[in-house]
Amino acid sequence: MASPLKLYDTMTRSVLPVKAVDGKQFRFYCCGPTVYGPAHIGNFRAFLVQDVLRRTLQISGLNPYHVRNITDVDDKTIRTAQEEGKSLKEFTQYWIDKFHADSEALNILPPHQEPKATDHISQQIDLVQKLIKQDLAYSSSDGSVYFKVSAYEPYGKLSRLKDRETETQFLTSAGEHNDADEYDRESVADFALWKSRKPEDGENFWASPWGEGRPGWHLECSAMSQAYLGENFDLHAGGIDLCFPHHENEIAQSEGATGKPFARHWFHNAHLQVEGEKMAKSLGNMYTLEDLEKKGFSPTEIRYTLISGHYRQPLNFTIASLGAARSAIKKIEKLLRGNLEKIGMTEKAFTQINVTHLSGNWGHFTRAWDGLCNELNVSQTTGGIFAGFVSLEKENLDSDSIKNELSALAGILYALGIQLFKAGESEPVEIPESISAIAEERWQAKQARDWEKADGLRRELSEQGWQILDRKDGFDLKSL
Repeated sequence: MASPLKLYDTMTRSVLPVKAVDGKQFRFYCCGPTVYGPAHIGNFRAFLVQDVLRRTLQISGLNPYHVRNITDVDDKTIRTAQEEGKSLKEFTQYWIDKFHADSEALNILPPHQEPKATDHISQQIDLVQKLIKQDLAYSSSDGSVYFKVSAYEPYGKLSRLKDRETETQFLTSAGEHNDADEYDRESVADFALWKSRKPEDGENFWASPWGEGRPGWHLECSAMSQAYLGENFDLHAGGIDLCFPHHENEIAQSEGATGKPFARHWFHNAHLQVEGEKMAKSLGNMYTLEDLEKKGFSPTEIRYTLISGHYRQPLNFTIASLGAARSAIKKIEKLLRGNLEKIGMTEKAFTQINVTHLSGNWGHFTRAWDGLCNELNVSQTTGGIFAGFVSLEKENLDSDSIKNELSALAGILYALGIQLFKAGESEPVEIPESISAIAEERWQAKQARDWEKADGLRRELSEQGWQILDRKDGFDLKSL
Protein backbone atom coordinates (compact mmCIF):
# COMPACT_ATOMS: atom_id res chain seq x y z
CA MET A 1 0.00 0.00 0.00
CA ALA A 2 1.40 3.38 -0.99
CA SER A 3 2.25 5.99 1.65
CA PRO A 4 0.10 9.07 2.35
CA LEU A 5 1.50 12.38 1.09
CA LYS A 6 3.70 14.22 3.60
CA LEU A 7 5.45 17.58 3.28
CA TYR A 8 7.77 19.70 5.37
CA ASP A 9 6.02 22.66 7.02
CA THR A 10 8.18 25.77 7.39
CA MET A 11 6.10 27.09 10.30
CA THR A 12 6.48 24.05 12.57
CA ARG A 13 9.83 22.90 11.10
CA SER A 14 8.45 19.38 10.80
CA VAL A 15 7.13 16.94 8.21
CA LEU A 16 3.35 16.74 8.37
CA PRO A 17 0.66 14.74 6.55
CA VAL A 18 -1.11 16.71 3.83
CA LYS A 19 -4.87 16.82 4.05
CA ALA A 20 -7.83 19.02 3.21
CA VAL A 21 -9.25 20.43 6.42
CA ASP A 22 -12.81 20.17 5.09
CA GLY A 23 -12.20 16.66 3.74
CA LYS A 24 -13.45 17.72 0.31
CA GLN A 25 -10.99 20.02 -1.46
CA PHE A 26 -7.35 20.87 -0.82
CA ARG A 27 -7.14 24.65 -1.23
CA PHE A 28 -3.73 26.21 -1.77
CA TYR A 29 -2.22 29.53 -2.78
CA CYS A 30 1.04 30.22 -4.65
CA CYS A 31 2.82 33.52 -5.04
CA GLY A 32 2.91 34.12 -8.79
CA PRO A 33 5.14 36.13 -11.11
CA THR A 34 5.86 39.85 -11.02
CA VAL A 35 5.41 40.68 -14.69
CA TYR A 36 8.07 43.17 -15.72
CA GLY A 37 10.28 40.84 -17.79
CA PRO A 38 10.65 37.20 -18.80
CA ALA A 39 10.56 34.61 -16.03
CA HIS A 40 13.93 32.88 -15.62
CA ILE A 41 14.64 29.28 -14.64
CA GLY A 42 14.92 30.23 -10.97
CA ASN A 43 11.34 31.50 -11.10
CA PHE A 44 10.21 28.43 -12.99
CA ARG A 45 11.79 26.02 -10.52
CA ALA A 46 9.26 27.29 -7.95
CA PHE A 47 6.33 27.07 -10.35
CA LEU A 48 7.37 23.60 -11.51
CA VAL A 49 7.72 22.27 -7.96
CA GLN A 50 4.27 23.68 -7.20
CA ASP A 51 2.96 22.01 -10.35
CA VAL A 52 4.34 18.62 -9.23
CA LEU A 53 2.62 19.19 -5.88
CA ARG A 54 -0.69 19.96 -7.53
CA ARG A 55 -0.48 16.91 -9.80
CA THR A 56 0.46 14.66 -6.88
CA LEU A 57 -2.45 16.03 -4.87
CA GLN A 58 -4.73 15.25 -7.79
CA ILE A 59 -3.50 11.66 -8.20
CA SER A 60 -3.77 11.23 -4.41
CA GLY A 61 -7.47 12.07 -4.61
CA LEU A 62 -7.15 15.30 -2.59
CA ASN A 63 -9.03 17.38 -5.18
CA PRO A 64 -6.70 20.41 -5.31
CA TYR A 65 -7.95 23.96 -5.87
CA HIS A 66 -5.03 26.12 -6.96
CA VAL A 67 -4.89 29.93 -6.79
CA ARG A 68 -1.82 31.79 -8.08
CA ASN A 69 -1.69 35.58 -8.33
CA ILE A 70 -0.11 37.92 -10.84
CA THR A 71 1.68 40.99 -9.49
CA ASP A 72 1.02 43.60 -12.14
CA VAL A 73 1.64 46.68 -10.01
CA ASP A 74 4.68 47.34 -7.84
CA ASP A 75 7.83 49.47 -7.94
CA LYS A 76 9.43 47.45 -10.75
CA THR A 77 6.40 47.17 -13.05
CA ILE A 78 5.63 50.88 -12.79
CA ARG A 79 9.24 51.97 -13.25
CA THR A 80 9.86 49.74 -16.27
CA ALA A 81 6.54 50.58 -17.95
CA GLN A 82 7.37 54.30 -17.56
CA GLU A 83 10.84 53.75 -19.05
CA GLU A 84 9.30 52.05 -22.09
CA GLY A 85 6.62 54.72 -22.49
CA LYS A 86 3.76 52.23 -22.16
CA SER A 87 0.66 52.05 -20.04
CA LEU A 88 0.95 49.68 -17.10
CA LYS A 89 -1.75 47.41 -18.54
CA GLU A 90 -0.15 47.19 -21.99
CA PHE A 91 3.29 46.58 -20.53
CA THR A 92 2.28 43.91 -18.03
CA GLN A 93 -0.07 42.09 -20.43
CA TYR A 94 2.86 41.47 -22.80
CA TRP A 95 4.80 39.74 -20.05
CA ILE A 96 1.73 37.90 -18.75
CA ASP A 97 1.25 36.42 -22.23
CA LYS A 98 4.92 35.46 -22.35
CA PHE A 99 4.71 33.81 -18.94
CA HIS A 100 1.64 31.83 -19.99
CA ALA A 101 3.33 30.67 -23.21
CA ASP A 102 6.45 29.53 -21.33
CA SER A 103 4.33 27.80 -18.69
CA GLU A 104 2.37 25.94 -21.34
CA ALA A 105 5.59 24.84 -23.06
CA LEU A 106 6.87 23.51 -19.71
CA ASN A 107 3.57 21.66 -19.20
CA ILE A 108 2.63 23.64 -16.10
CA LEU A 109 -1.10 23.33 -15.40
CA PRO A 110 -2.86 26.71 -15.29
CA PRO A 111 -4.20 27.61 -11.83
CA HIS A 112 -7.91 27.39 -11.21
CA GLN A 113 -7.85 31.10 -10.41
CA GLU A 114 -5.20 33.63 -11.44
CA PRO A 115 -6.17 37.01 -9.94
CA LYS A 116 -4.32 40.20 -10.84
CA ALA A 117 -3.44 42.78 -8.21
CA THR A 118 -4.89 45.64 -10.28
CA ASP A 119 -8.27 43.88 -10.49
CA HIS A 120 -8.54 43.66 -6.70
CA ILE A 121 -7.83 47.19 -5.48
CA SER A 122 -11.12 47.45 -3.55
CA GLN A 123 -10.42 44.22 -1.65
CA GLN A 124 -7.00 45.53 -0.70
CA ILE A 125 -8.44 48.83 0.51
CA ASP A 126 -11.01 46.93 2.62
CA LEU A 127 -8.23 44.93 4.24
CA VAL A 128 -6.27 48.08 5.11
CA GLN A 129 -9.38 49.58 6.71
CA LYS A 130 -9.79 46.49 8.89
CA LEU A 131 -6.17 46.75 10.05
CA ILE A 132 -6.58 50.44 10.92
CA LYS A 133 -9.68 49.60 13.01
CA GLN A 134 -7.65 46.92 14.83
CA ASP A 135 -4.98 49.58 15.57
CA LEU A 136 -2.48 47.51 13.55
CA ALA A 137 -1.97 50.16 10.89
CA TYR A 138 -1.64 53.93 10.74
CA SER A 139 -1.68 56.61 8.05
CA SER A 140 1.13 59.09 7.59
CA SER A 141 0.97 62.75 6.69
CA ASP A 142 1.51 62.04 2.98
CA GLY A 143 -1.44 59.63 2.72
CA SER A 144 0.50 56.37 2.91
CA VAL A 145 -0.58 53.64 5.33
CA TYR A 146 1.82 51.40 7.25
CA PHE A 147 1.47 48.18 9.20
CA LYS A 148 2.54 48.68 12.81
CA VAL A 149 4.91 45.75 13.42
CA SER A 150 5.34 46.55 17.12
CA ALA A 151 1.58 46.14 17.65
CA TYR A 152 1.53 42.59 16.29
CA GLU A 153 3.25 40.44 18.91
CA PRO A 154 3.56 37.19 16.85
CA TYR A 155 5.47 38.93 14.05
CA GLY A 156 8.41 36.81 12.95
CA LYS A 157 7.00 33.39 13.85
CA LEU A 158 7.44 31.94 10.34
CA SER A 159 11.00 33.08 9.72
CA ARG A 160 12.01 32.77 13.41
CA LEU A 161 12.89 36.45 13.69
CA LYS A 162 12.05 36.25 17.37
CA ASP A 163 14.96 33.88 17.88
CA ARG A 164 17.41 36.72 17.32
CA GLU A 165 17.58 40.34 18.40
CA THR A 166 15.49 42.62 16.21
CA GLU A 167 14.76 46.30 16.08
CA THR A 168 11.66 47.85 14.56
CA GLN A 169 12.61 50.49 12.01
CA PHE A 170 9.84 53.01 11.56
CA LEU A 171 12.11 55.21 9.46
CA THR A 172 14.86 54.70 6.93
CA SER A 173 18.38 56.00 7.57
CA ALA A 174 17.31 59.13 5.69
CA GLY A 175 14.58 59.76 8.26
CA GLU A 176 11.77 58.82 5.85
CA HIS A 177 9.09 56.14 6.19
CA ASN A 178 10.14 52.82 4.70
CA ASP A 179 7.73 52.41 1.79
CA ALA A 180 9.81 50.15 -0.46
CA ASP A 181 8.04 47.06 -1.75
CA GLU A 182 11.13 45.06 -0.83
CA TYR A 183 13.78 45.73 1.75
CA ASP A 184 16.73 44.10 3.50
CA ARG A 185 15.80 40.57 4.52
CA GLU A 186 17.34 41.02 7.97
CA SER A 187 15.45 44.20 8.83
CA VAL A 188 12.09 44.50 10.50
CA ALA A 189 10.21 47.56 9.30
CA ASP A 190 6.78 49.03 9.43
CA PHE A 191 5.92 48.11 5.88
CA ALA A 192 3.70 49.96 3.44
CA LEU A 193 0.13 48.76 3.00
CA TRP A 194 -0.88 51.72 0.84
CA LYS A 195 1.63 53.98 -0.91
CA SER A 196 0.68 57.57 -1.66
CA ARG A 197 0.90 58.82 -5.22
CA LYS A 198 4.31 60.11 -6.31
CA PRO A 199 5.27 61.94 -9.51
CA GLU A 200 7.29 58.93 -10.74
CA ASP A 201 4.14 56.76 -10.59
CA GLY A 202 2.67 58.63 -13.54
CA GLU A 203 -0.96 57.67 -14.11
CA ASN A 204 -0.68 54.49 -12.06
CA PHE A 205 -2.79 55.32 -9.02
CA TRP A 206 -6.21 54.65 -7.52
CA ALA A 207 -8.51 56.57 -5.18
CA SER A 208 -8.65 55.53 -1.52
CA PRO A 209 -9.85 56.91 1.83
CA TRP A 210 -6.28 58.15 2.39
CA GLY A 211 -5.85 59.80 -1.00
CA GLU A 212 -4.61 58.72 -4.39
CA GLY A 213 -2.04 55.96 -4.45
CA ARG A 214 -1.58 52.23 -4.87
CA PRO A 215 -1.31 49.13 -2.69
CA GLY A 216 2.00 47.86 -1.35
CA TRP A 217 3.39 44.62 -2.73
CA HIS A 218 2.75 42.49 0.38
CA LEU A 219 -0.92 43.43 0.66
CA GLU A 220 -2.17 41.85 -2.55
CA CYS A 221 -1.59 38.21 -1.61
CA SER A 222 -3.50 38.57 1.65
CA ALA A 223 -6.44 40.24 -0.08
CA MET A 224 -6.61 37.87 -3.05
CA SER A 225 -6.09 34.64 -1.11
CA GLN A 226 -8.98 35.66 1.14
CA ALA A 227 -11.12 36.53 -1.88
CA TYR A 228 -10.69 33.10 -3.50
CA LEU A 229 -9.85 30.74 -0.63
CA GLY A 230 -11.43 32.31 2.44
CA GLU A 231 -9.81 33.59 5.61
CA ASN A 232 -7.83 30.36 6.09
CA PHE A 233 -6.82 27.58 3.74
CA ASP A 234 -4.74 24.43 3.54
CA LEU A 235 -1.33 25.44 2.13
CA HIS A 236 0.68 28.45 1.00
CA ALA A 237 3.62 27.97 -1.38
CA GLY A 238 6.54 30.03 -2.64
CA GLY A 239 10.31 30.25 -2.90
CA ILE A 240 12.30 30.35 0.33
CA ASP A 241 13.35 33.92 -0.55
CA LEU A 242 9.73 34.96 0.07
CA CYS A 243 9.64 33.58 3.62
CA PHE A 244 10.83 36.95 4.91
CA PRO A 245 9.60 39.58 4.50
CA HIS A 246 6.76 38.74 2.11
CA HIS A 247 5.17 35.74 3.77
CA GLU A 248 5.83 37.10 7.25
CA ASN A 249 3.96 40.25 6.26
CA GLU A 250 1.12 38.25 4.71
CA ILE A 251 0.62 36.42 7.99
CA ALA A 252 0.66 39.65 10.01
CA GLN A 253 -1.85 41.36 7.69
CA SER A 254 -4.18 38.40 7.35
CA GLU A 255 -4.24 37.15 10.92
CA GLY A 256 -4.22 40.68 12.29
CA ALA A 257 -7.33 41.56 10.26
CA THR A 258 -9.31 38.34 10.82
CA GLY A 259 -8.05 36.99 14.15
CA LYS A 260 -7.91 33.56 12.50
CA PRO A 261 -5.01 31.32 11.43
CA PHE A 262 -3.94 32.06 7.85
CA ALA A 263 -2.41 29.08 6.01
CA ARG A 264 -2.23 25.72 7.80
CA HIS A 265 0.87 24.53 5.93
CA TRP A 266 3.84 26.50 4.53
CA PHE A 267 5.65 25.00 1.54
CA HIS A 268 8.93 26.60 0.39
CA ASN A 269 11.42 25.52 -2.26
CA ALA A 270 15.14 26.28 -2.06
CA HIS A 271 17.20 28.49 -4.37
CA LEU A 272 18.55 27.57 -7.79
CA GLN A 273 22.23 27.94 -8.59
CA VAL A 274 23.70 27.89 -12.08
CA GLU A 275 27.03 26.13 -12.64
CA GLY A 276 27.71 26.45 -8.91
CA GLU A 277 27.10 30.20 -8.75
CA LYS A 278 24.24 32.39 -7.62
CA MET A 279 22.03 33.60 -10.46
CA ALA A 280 22.81 37.20 -11.40
CA LYS A 281 22.45 39.45 -14.44
CA SER A 282 26.11 40.39 -14.15
CA LEU A 283 27.10 36.73 -14.55
CA GLY A 284 24.85 36.22 -17.58
CA ASN A 285 23.38 33.05 -16.06
CA MET A 286 19.77 34.10 -15.58
CA TYR A 287 18.61 31.74 -18.30
CA THR A 288 15.09 31.94 -19.70
CA LEU A 289 13.27 29.14 -21.47
CA GLU A 290 14.12 30.78 -24.80
CA ASP A 291 17.81 30.91 -23.92
CA LEU A 292 17.92 27.17 -23.30
CA GLU A 293 15.81 26.30 -26.33
CA LYS A 294 18.30 28.24 -28.46
CA LYS A 295 20.98 25.95 -27.06
CA GLY A 296 19.00 23.02 -28.46
CA PHE A 297 17.18 21.73 -25.38
CA SER A 298 13.48 20.96 -25.24
CA PRO A 299 10.97 22.18 -22.63
CA THR A 300 10.53 18.57 -21.47
CA GLU A 301 14.27 18.25 -20.83
CA ILE A 302 14.31 21.60 -19.06
CA ARG A 303 11.36 20.57 -16.88
CA TYR A 304 12.98 17.23 -16.01
CA THR A 305 16.13 19.07 -14.91
CA LEU A 306 14.40 21.76 -12.85
CA ILE A 307 12.27 19.29 -10.86
CA SER A 308 15.17 16.92 -10.18
CA GLY A 309 16.74 16.78 -6.75
CA HIS A 310 14.90 17.61 -3.55
CA TYR A 311 12.88 20.81 -3.62
CA ARG A 312 14.14 21.80 -0.15
CA GLN A 313 17.77 21.58 -1.24
CA PRO A 314 19.49 24.09 -3.53
CA LEU A 315 19.63 22.76 -7.09
CA ASN A 316 22.80 23.30 -9.11
CA PHE A 317 21.61 23.76 -12.67
CA THR A 318 24.19 22.99 -15.37
CA ILE A 319 24.12 22.54 -19.11
CA ALA A 320 25.49 19.03 -18.48
CA SER A 321 22.43 18.28 -16.34
CA LEU A 322 20.22 19.08 -19.34
CA GLY A 323 22.16 16.49 -21.31
CA ALA A 324 21.64 13.99 -18.50
CA ALA A 325 17.92 14.74 -18.55
CA ARG A 326 17.84 14.07 -22.30
CA SER A 327 19.52 10.70 -21.78
CA ALA A 328 17.16 9.76 -18.94
CA ILE A 329 14.05 10.61 -20.98
CA LYS A 330 15.34 8.60 -23.96
CA LYS A 331 16.04 5.63 -21.68
CA ILE A 332 12.52 5.73 -20.21
CA GLU A 333 11.05 5.89 -23.71
CA LYS A 334 13.17 2.93 -24.84
CA LEU A 335 12.21 0.77 -21.84
CA LEU A 336 8.58 1.74 -22.24
CA ARG A 337 8.51 0.90 -25.96
CA GLY A 338 9.66 -2.64 -25.20
CA ASN A 339 6.73 -3.16 -22.84
CA LEU A 340 4.25 -1.48 -25.16
CA GLU A 341 5.25 -3.89 -27.93
CA LYS A 342 4.51 -6.85 -25.65
CA ILE A 343 0.88 -5.82 -25.29
CA GLY A 344 0.35 -4.24 -28.69
CA MET A 345 -0.23 -0.73 -27.32
CA THR A 346 0.84 2.30 -29.33
CA GLU A 347 2.85 5.21 -27.94
CA LYS A 348 -0.12 7.49 -28.56
CA ALA A 349 -2.45 5.19 -26.63
CA PHE A 350 -0.06 5.23 -23.67
CA THR A 351 -0.02 9.04 -23.58
CA GLN A 352 -3.84 8.99 -23.52
CA ILE A 353 -4.23 6.68 -20.50
CA ASN A 354 -6.72 8.17 -18.03
CA VAL A 355 -4.78 8.60 -14.80
CA THR A 356 -7.57 10.21 -12.77
CA HIS A 357 -9.11 6.88 -11.76
CA LEU A 358 -6.07 4.93 -10.59
CA SER A 359 -6.82 2.34 -7.92
CA GLY A 360 -3.79 3.16 -5.80
CA ASN A 361 -2.06 -0.11 -6.68
CA TRP A 362 1.30 1.04 -7.98
CA GLY A 363 2.76 -2.43 -8.53
CA HIS A 364 6.43 -2.43 -9.44
CA PHE A 365 6.37 1.39 -9.45
CA THR A 366 5.37 1.69 -5.77
CA ARG A 367 8.85 2.96 -4.87
CA ALA A 368 8.46 5.71 -7.46
CA TRP A 369 5.08 6.77 -6.06
CA ASP A 370 6.35 6.61 -2.48
CA GLY A 371 9.09 9.07 -3.50
CA LEU A 372 6.45 11.65 -4.41
CA CYS A 373 4.57 11.00 -1.17
CA ASN A 374 7.85 11.41 0.75
CA GLU A 375 8.12 15.20 0.45
CA LEU A 376 8.05 15.16 -3.36
CA ASN A 377 11.40 13.35 -3.52
CA VAL A 378 11.71 13.38 -7.31
CA SER A 379 15.13 11.71 -7.24
CA GLN A 380 13.60 8.73 -5.47
CA THR A 381 10.75 8.76 -7.95
CA THR A 382 12.90 8.74 -11.07
CA GLY A 383 15.11 6.06 -9.54
CA GLY A 384 11.96 4.09 -8.76
CA ILE A 385 10.84 4.32 -12.39
CA PHE A 386 14.04 2.65 -13.63
CA ALA A 387 13.93 0.09 -10.79
CA GLY A 388 10.32 -0.67 -11.73
CA PHE A 389 11.33 -1.50 -15.30
CA VAL A 390 14.10 -3.79 -14.02
CA SER A 391 11.57 -5.66 -11.87
CA LEU A 392 9.16 -5.96 -14.77
CA GLU A 393 11.81 -7.60 -16.94
CA LYS A 394 12.33 -10.31 -14.31
CA GLU A 395 8.71 -11.44 -14.43
CA ASN A 396 6.69 -13.12 -17.14
CA LEU A 397 3.50 -11.10 -16.79
CA ASP A 398 0.40 -11.44 -18.95
CA SER A 399 -0.88 -8.54 -21.05
CA ASP A 400 -3.44 -7.34 -18.52
CA SER A 401 -0.84 -7.26 -15.74
CA ILE A 402 1.61 -5.33 -17.92
CA LYS A 403 -1.13 -2.88 -18.87
CA ASN A 404 -1.91 -2.28 -15.18
CA GLU A 405 1.77 -1.67 -14.49
CA LEU A 406 2.02 0.81 -17.36
CA SER A 407 -1.12 2.59 -16.16
CA ALA A 408 0.59 3.09 -12.81
CA LEU A 409 3.66 4.42 -14.62
CA ALA A 410 1.45 6.81 -16.61
CA GLY A 411 0.11 8.19 -13.33
CA ILE A 412 3.59 8.82 -11.99
CA LEU A 413 4.72 10.49 -15.21
CA TYR A 414 1.61 12.66 -15.05
CA ALA A 415 2.49 13.68 -11.50
CA LEU A 416 5.98 14.63 -12.69
CA GLY A 417 4.51 16.39 -15.72
CA ILE A 418 6.88 14.52 -18.05
CA GLN A 419 5.43 14.07 -21.52
CA LEU A 420 7.05 11.28 -23.52
CA PHE A 421 7.25 10.66 -27.26
CA LYS A 422 7.04 14.35 -28.17
CA ALA A 423 8.03 14.63 -31.82
CA GLY A 424 10.88 17.01 -32.55
CA GLU A 425 11.95 17.40 -28.90
CA SER A 426 14.67 14.80 -28.74
CA GLU A 427 17.41 16.29 -30.90
CA PRO A 428 18.58 19.88 -31.31
CA VAL A 429 18.19 21.39 -34.78
CA GLU A 430 21.48 22.27 -36.44
CA ILE A 431 21.32 25.75 -37.99
CA PRO A 432 23.63 26.12 -41.01
CA GLU A 433 26.07 29.04 -40.81
CA SER A 434 24.71 30.46 -44.07
CA ILE A 435 21.19 30.60 -42.59
CA SER A 436 22.44 32.24 -39.40
CA ALA A 437 24.27 34.85 -41.49
CA ILE A 438 21.13 35.73 -43.47
CA ALA A 439 19.10 35.95 -40.27
CA GLU A 440 21.67 38.24 -38.67
CA GLU A 441 21.75 40.45 -41.77
CA ARG A 442 17.97 40.65 -41.71
CA TRP A 443 18.03 41.62 -38.01
CA GLN A 444 20.50 44.42 -38.69
CA ALA A 445 18.33 45.66 -41.57
CA LYS A 446 15.34 45.74 -39.25
CA GLN A 447 17.28 47.72 -36.64
CA ALA A 448 18.20 50.20 -39.40
CA ARG A 449 14.47 50.36 -40.30
CA ASP A 450 15.26 49.13 -43.81
CA TRP A 451 11.96 47.27 -44.03
CA GLU A 452 12.24 46.37 -47.71
CA LYS A 453 15.59 44.63 -47.22
CA ALA A 454 14.40 42.95 -44.00
CA ASP A 455 11.28 41.57 -45.72
CA GLY A 456 13.33 40.31 -48.65
CA LEU A 457 15.72 38.44 -46.37
CA ARG A 458 12.79 36.98 -44.44
CA ARG A 459 11.36 35.62 -47.71
CA GLU A 460 14.78 34.21 -48.60
CA LEU A 461 14.91 32.37 -45.28
CA SER A 462 11.40 31.03 -45.80
CA GLU A 463 12.29 29.75 -49.27
CA GLN A 464 15.19 27.84 -47.72
CA GLY A 465 12.92 26.26 -45.08
CA TRP A 466 13.43 28.55 -42.09
CA GLN A 467 11.11 30.80 -40.11
CA ILE A 468 12.48 33.77 -38.17
CA LEU A 469 10.77 34.58 -34.86
CA ASP A 470 11.44 38.07 -33.53
CA ARG A 471 11.90 38.88 -29.86
CA LYS A 472 12.36 42.26 -28.22
CA ASP A 473 16.09 41.69 -27.93
CA GLY A 474 16.85 39.44 -30.89
CA PHE A 475 15.45 36.57 -32.89
CA ASP A 476 15.11 32.80 -33.05
CA LEU A 477 15.15 30.47 -36.04
CA LYS A 478 12.73 27.60 -36.51
CA SER A 479 13.04 24.90 -39.15
CA LEU A 480 10.00 24.53 -41.37
